[in-house]
Amino acid sequence: MYKSNSQKFELDNDLFASQGQRFANYILDYICQIILLFCVVFVIAIIATLNGDQKFIERIGNMNRVEQYAMGAVVVLLYYNILEIFFSVTIGKLVTNTVVVDRNGNKPETNEILIRSLCRLIPLEIFSFLGAPDKGWHDSISKTYVVKKELLERKKRAFKSLDNIGRSEE
Repeated sequence: MYKSNSQKFELDNDLFASQGQRFANYILDYICQIILLFCVVFVIAIIATLNGDQKFIERIGNMNRVEQYAMGAVVVLLYYNILEIFFSVTIGKLVTNTVVVDRNGNKPETNEILIRSLCRLIPLEIFSFLGAPDKGWHDSISKTYVVKKELLERKKRAFKSLDNIGRSEE
């Protein structure tokens, strides 16, 4: 039987993604969301055209600000929830080699990602990065972190190796 120190891995400050990485994530993800929105509207327009529903196409072209915001919110929620719930990354994070984790460096729970995504819809949320270094409201409210993936993996391996040294057979 093994006796464990039962210590949990915790994130160090050097693991956190830099402001440059976070900004690159934002720009790349924003571009991907625009492409996703275009693709969704394009597919809906093709289906509407094939069904002879010209009014639907006109309606999309004449959306008011609230409808545009709602459609954008749906795209934001779909994009971040699908990618971060299942993979802990977005396209931007893949490019910058960063990942979303909880305070112990593990994949966040689904509810944490849902909260994280909803917080992105807070007006002016992007300016929350001007306060605490490299941490927006969608991070702090959901208690999630964006970290450097390779460094996290190395530190977790080292932590597990050290944790195994502390175990003894009884």
